[in-house]
Amino acid sequence: MDVFVTRSQPDLGFLDIRPGDWVVIKPNLVKECKENDPSQWECVITSPTLIGFVCEYVCRRLGGRGRVTICDAPQTDSSFEKIARLLDLDGIAGSCRRAHGIEIEVVDLRNEEWVSEAGIVTKRYRLPGDPRGAVAFNLGEQSLFYGYRGEGHYYGADYDSSVVNGHHNGKTHEYLICATPILADVFINLPKLKTHKKAGVTLSLKNLVGINADKNWLPHHTEGSPRDYGDQFPDMRVMQMIEQGAVHFARRLALGVPGLGPIISQKLRSAGTVAFGEGDKVIRSGNWHGNDTTWRMALDLNRCLLYGNPDGTLRDEGPKRHYSIIDGTIGMEGIGPMQGEPVASNVVIGGADAVAVDMVAARVMGFDWRKIPIIREAFGKMLYPITHVRPEDVNVRSDIPGWGGRFIEIIDRKFLKFKPHFGWAGHIEYERVL
Repeated sequence: MDVFVTRSQPDLGFLDIRPGDWVVIKPNLVKECKENDPSQWECVITSPTLIGFVCEYVCRRLGGRGRVTICDAPQTDSSFEKIARLLDLDGIAGSCRRAHGIEIEVVDLRNEEWVSEAGIVTKRYRLPGDPRGAVAFNLGEQSLFYGYRGEGHYYGADYDSSVVNGHHNGKTHEYLICATPILADVFINLPKLKTHKKAGVTLSLKNLVGINADKNWLPHHTEGSPRDYGDQFPDMRVMQMIEQGAVHFARRLALGVPGLGPIISQKLRSAGTVAFGEGDKVIRSGNWHGNDTTWRMALDLNRCLLYGNPDGTLRDEGPKRHYSIIDGTIGMEGIGPMQGEPVASNVVIGGADAVAVDMVAARVMGFDWRKIPIIREAFGKMLYPITHVRPEDVNVRSDIPGWGGRFIEIIDRKFLKFKPHFGWAGHIEYERVL
């Protein structure tokens, strides 16, 4: 199994594209800019150069028959219009359409867009969403949340935690997936090379959060601390208990008092920041190496995509054709995925197995994949496996001197040294074991 790491245009010959295929190209379009610097966006979202290069290659391989969908579900408080304009997605689609006679569409998969002020949602707008609708999957006992000790205490994407807990309890573990990625013949994943506050890294596996029709079905963290089976905080001391109580009060207020509730919640949030500390300095909301929730959610999503049928069942005959090409031209380190610092890493990493690609990418970043649950656990035995590849079967092909070879023999190579999110620092860095 080959994974390429290149500083030139990647060879896309590993993509199995057949005339008549429906191909989904899924970049990381999380937000139009860094949350703390509106002038920076290249380190946040997938490069338009890579999107255009992949789209052009796919259209050539389709030979005039088939279609392409470029799509994602950004953060709910993002502007898809601004993102599409920055990347010239309509221009990319139009150019390929004229050159190859292929039907190409650009789709915002979200059902809703929010306006947030001071971290509180003040307005909500309905969006068309995926034109083909959505498919609900219940992984049941096959879910990585089945029997998990944090059941009943999950927190999702919105204030009302009853929604996410209603979809994840007992033998019910449900995800609402946009239908277009499920219906398509081929899925090409174009994530960014970034650190992540809840998962350590956000690469191919984590990028599938962007195929959801309702992100409040997704458990992001489990309330409490490890002492009481949670991962919201590393420790549940007096200040954390007070903070948790204040957060619950603010959520109830925002939900229960239309109009006035969100305004009061904003003021409470501002006061809470002063009392409990800024989010870029204090570990909260599962933003640390002890998050035992997010990786389960992300790996469940990968299995929905790989094996999902349009009727919500899972097929046994094998996974969808699924490829990963990570944009590391300008990556992000530190407080990723939205507030970190850009890294001009100038690499593209890809292959035909998302787990193998992420394993290599983590090592290129200077991290140890064995210390990152979202990658390590993807190698686990499952009825619907995410990979059939073993680490010892992976070979790195690279045009960078000294970077190629059998992956398990890559020990002393001088790769990049990304700074982890502060909640993960000291826990995922690569260290040679003698």
